[in-house]
Amino acid sequence: MNVANASVSVQDLSLSFGSVTVLKSLNLDVAEGEFVVLLGPSGCGKSTLLNCIAGLLDISDGRIFIKGKNVTWEEPADRGIGMVFQSYALYPQMTVEKNLSFGLRVAGTPKDEIDKRIARAAEILQIGPLLQRKPAALSGGQRQRVAIGRALVRDVDVFLFDEPLSNLDAKLRSELRVEIKRLHQKLANTMIYVTHDQIEAMTLADRIAVMRGGVIQQFDAPQVIYNRPVNRFVAGFLGSPGMNFLDGRLENDGGWHFVAGELKVPLASYDFEREPSPGASVFGIRPEHVGLNSGSGWPFTAQATVDVVEPMGSDTLVWLKLADQNFTVRVTSERAPQSGESVEIGFDPMRASLFDEQGNRL
Repeated sequence: MNVANASVSVQDLSLSFGSVTVLKSLNLDVAEGEFVVLLGPSGCGKSTLLNCIAGLLDISDGRIFIKGKNVTWEEPADRGIGMVFQSYALYPQMTVEKNLSFGLRVAGTPKDEIDKRIARAAEILQIGPLLQRKPAALSGGQRQRVAIGRALVRDVDVFLFDEPLSNLDAKLRSELRVEIKRLHQKLANTMIYVTHDQIEAMTLADRIAVMRGGVIQQFDAPQVIYNRPVNRFVAGFLGSPGMNFLDGRLENDGGWHFVAGELKVPLASYDFEREPSPGASVFGIRPEHVGLNSGSGWPFTAQATVDVVEPMGSDTLVWLKLADQNFTVRVTSERAPQSGESVEIGFDPMRASLFDEQGNRL
């Protein structure tokens, strides 16, 4: 993507603290109005990258462009961004209205313009009745709405979110996730959102950048990353429960097969990324892509014995042993088998992911 066409462009960005390199020659282009999620485990560099874009950290190398302007060494206030942090960071002695207006008042914004922006933010975030309350009188969800509102009143082109929902309980996170998605649809601003929660990433993002060790492993649409992960790390990080992995070998006896013990999976329908070669490999398939006791309509079937059954409400996780390795199947609760029961599993190898010894997709 051309810098002039990107809302945010990060080029060859590196960041080191002494001898420790945190971000390594990283490139990221975010389109105008796009919702991009930086996803990864703790310590992968996702919040560090966001802080570099915000100007809160000085980078070691590279350049950062926002709306086509080189802002690499600009102060945060001059970058045209609004930022929402994990902590609400509200002034406890000020009302919600004063918290929302504080930055605008410091910047010398006219009072009628401040009132107009606060009214707009309050309407969008449904916090109008809370304007005269102080933060101590608000719930966690209400405080986070105010924190988002404080970024919203700045009327900027790019919003940066640093794990804004991680301090909330599960139900409230789910509700505010919908609110943030609705906010993006209404504003159509560029948003970059940091999280370690894959559900937040999958539901919110236009594209997800999966990070590990300061490097972007894959940057693509959620369904592409979910169905065609570029390596074993990405495949294992997305999905709950995680993807099944079977260690074995690729063999060709007139056609490609994956072999693990007595298991022999035909790969005629599998779409190889590159020319395969015989040798050690890993076969991955997601629990929801496997059928249980559903007849012989699958391209591949095998017998297995149920080890553990985990009821999850609307569905059930069934743990099996396949080729002497752990294997999980997700089924509806009405069709759940019993522990110790012999079952038939079936799947289409077309839905699988194959990885070489280095963990890269085959």
